[in-house]
Amino acid sequence: MFNEENTVEQMVLDTLSRQGWRFVAADVLGRAHNDVFVESMVREALIRLNPDIAAQPDRADEVLYRLRAIPLSVNSDGLVRANEHFAEWLRGEKSMPFGHNGEHVSIRLIDFAYPRQNHCVVTSQWVYPKVEGGRRFDVMLLINGFPLVIGEAKTPVRPAVTWVDGASDIHNGYEQTVPGMFVANVFSFATEGKAYRYGSVRMPVEIWGPWRDPTNPDEGTLADVQRTVEQMLTPAIILDILQNFTIFATDKKHRRIKTICRYQQYEAANLMVARVIQGRVKKGLIWLSRVAANPCSWSLPPRKCECTPSWATPQ
Repeated sequence: MFNEENTVEQMVLDTLSRQGWRFVAADVLGRAHNDVFVESMVREALIRLNPDIAAQPDRADEVLYRLRAIPLSVNSDGLVRANEHFAEWLRGEKSMPFGHNGEHVSIRLIDFAYPRQNHCVVTSQWVYPKVEGGRRFDVMLLINGFPLVIGEAKTPVRPAVTWVDGASDIHNGYEQTVPGMFVANVFSFATEGKAYRYGSVRMPVEIWGPWRDPTNPDEGTLADVQRTVEQMLTPAIILDILQNFTIFATDKKHRRIKTICRYQQYEAANLMVARVIQGRVKKGLIWLSRVAANPCSWSLPPRKCECTPSWATPQ
């Protein structure tokens, strides 16, 4: 009997397990079902990455107290604002008075310089917020205990079912009913084994985008999706998107929005930076096509760049 769990989902899990992710069954991760992250892994990362916390390990509990409060605020603040607040912690932009004479020092939750030095775990069938009647997530990618990527797999054998159904489950279902699970989210993805699309919190399904590579320009087969998973779902790229390719802004309707990169923008920006670092002098233009109905807040000549916007309810 073919279904999403033993075909597409299993392919994603097997592929990620060969890409530097360690598979751990959800029921042995050591978390309560109403926890949105794995606190034991977070505490270990706090002690490992912060000398001032390592010198006094109980300081990790003070940071955990701050982090636990963010999912609790999502209903009052809105998902995008909560996601923005959590991103500031993930990117090391928050501080605590743990230094000499109570000086504030930056708190590191993730090692961005060496992505594979983090604890990178992939799991499946993550249930939240309770065992019976809780939401069940097909694929979850955690770095240092934080669920940064959520994936929804659909069956490849029913023509009427596509990635849109998975994306709709996330956007219209999970983000609405259990928004706390998305406070740490960098992006989510959906696939039925033929096409792969990704988007960030509150982004309309119709503008979820593909992730392509010059060596993998096509889609339509399970092998194409597998190559996309290999190319995008690496610790380095996920953390690069979190740190360098995510912005938050307010639109004309006074809604807080989150914007992440398209694959063309990701490749172009990193190629430009690499060229500058290498000292290669070369002039040229990057032409970007219009890929969404809503422009982002910055432009790259000669054409306006359009990122992937995510929308919230008016704040």
